[in-house]
Amino acid sequence: MDLKQLTDKELVRRYIAGSEQSFEYLLRRHQDKVYNYIYMMVRDADIANDVFQDTFIKVIQTLKKGKYNEEGKFLPWVMRIAHNLIIDHFRKEKKMPKVGMYVGGEDEDFDIFSVLNMNEQTVEDEMVMMQVYDDVKKLVEYLPEEQKEVVVMRHYQDLSFKEISEKTGVSINTALGRMRYALINLRKLIEDHQKIMTY
Repeated sequence: MDLKQLTDKELVRRYIAGSEQSFEYLLRRHQDKVYNYIYMMVRDADIANDVFQDTFIKVIQTLKKGKYNEEGKFLPWVMRIAHNLIIDHFRKEKKMPKVGMYVGGEDEDFDIFSVLNMNEQTVEDEMVMMQVYDDVKKLVEYLPEEQKEVVVMRHYQDLSFKEISEKTGVSINTALGRMRYALINLRKLIEDHQKIMTY
């Protein structure tokens, strides 16, 4: 069976049923986004590696205990576990984390908005997230018009790329390309403005 064609939900079910290969594929599918998010928060490769390993140990333990809630999506759930472990780390260190864009390498798929879409937030979390969201929205205004249009439609109007394609009259690939360049430019804008967003 080609694991690429399976959804996260299907892979999780296969892993719980005993397929170690399914979990290995899940890990490969999401490890870059999870690691990049952790690194962006802690800004230290050794700590990031430790938190990354702890995250997936906790994921495995939770799945094996049958405590995973299938109502949620797998990646946001994993990111939430990583987020909580990062907070634990900073509490131990008595330091507050700072949020910027991940700038190591060319991880074009990394999306600042994915950090903002966490589930199960407290009221305080939501207030801070709203501030971060507003900060990002201000920087979006500096993007070229075509890129800004795609970002606003995708992340603030919650349209699919198919809908964006229909509304703008460009192909889905063109819309995806504009989003990709928008995220690269947002990263540069945050660096240029020395924007530090406290999580």
